[in-house]
Amino acid sequence: MAEGESLGSIFQRLIARFGPITLQHYMGESNARYYAGKDPLGSGGDFITAPEISQMFGELIGLWLVDIWVRAGSPSPVHYVELGPGRGTLARDALRAMKRQGLDPQVHFVEGSEALRALQREAVPEAQWHDDLAALPTDAPLLIVGNEFLDALPVRQLVKTPHGWRERMVDFQDGKFLPVAGDKPMDAAVPENLKEAPDQTLIETCPGAAAVVDEIGRRLARQGGAALLIDYGHAAPQTGSTLQALKDHAKVDPFTSPGEADLTCLVDFAAMAEVALAGGARHLGTVTQGSFLRALGIDMRAAQLSAVAPQQSSAILAARDRLVDEGQMGTLFKVMGLAAPAWPDGAGF
Repeated sequence: MAEGESLGSIFQRLIARFGPITLQHYMGESNARYYAGKDPLGSGGDFITAPEISQMFGELIGLWLVDIWVRAGSPSPVHYVELGPGRGTLARDALRAMKRQGLDPQVHFVEGSEALRALQREAVPEAQWHDDLAALPTDAPLLIVGNEFLDALPVRQLVKTPHGWRERMVDFQDGKFLPVAGDKPMDAAVPENLKEAPDQTLIETCPGAAAVVDEIGRRLARQGGAALLIDYGHAAPQTGSTLQALKDHAKVDPFTSPGEADLTCLVDFAAMAEVALAGGARHLGTVTQGSFLRALGIDMRAAQLSAVAPQQSSAILAARDRLVDEGQMGTLFKVMGLAAPAWPDGAGF
């Protein structure tokens, strides 16, 4: 590969030589390139995440973890684990709130991007970094948080054609990338209830997300602890493509400029709950982000912050609305709670 060569030209060469590539390959390579060398978050990046909107988000996550930890008997030692911690903002806010309540866990970040690791080091210098969940310690309960982590993992799409189910591939024709149906039968990979679905029906599966949630479920069952997985997704199974690309805070065509935009898909929380249960964890529930944060007291926290800094009041309330309102992040984003078999139920579910 020539230094500085665009991912688009690499894909073109690959397709010219070997034929269309899977959408999973296209999405995986694109996001690996996209995240490798930049900070994509915040107003100067391509998108903004909940912790960057307001400190209230991370604080309430921290208090949820304290609450379930105390009711589990305050085990010590205990590990705080964050998957894809962005700039470290959520962890910093959550750890501050935990410390005030007497919980001071060891901190572990699962992060592949060197650019983001550098930012996380500034925010949470005491953290230890890992390339994947397999490297996490096995000696104590885990308090796991994953905010907008699962949605960037590459999906497989299967589409029903007149010849049966096929995997969705990416081809290069007439100067552009476009999705096409592959030529290998994929009927064996389709759930029984969808095998006879009408032509053009499309389903998504995310092997990477399933592997992560399986590992979390097994870890919780073995070590104790609890997890919150927060992402935009759907709580009941659905069909249709949810692939989208974000660049400069706007949606763009996922098939132009691979590696230069953030590619994501909605998380299938129903499927993830089944995986976690199979791994031995308890599914505490999957609820909307708005109802979860309201149950945890975001309205009261916003009022407290506004009283301390009245000149910031309108910004504080606008941030709260962005996190909980139906038309903003409140409904599209879901929160899935998991816990070890012997751990208590969690607040807000």
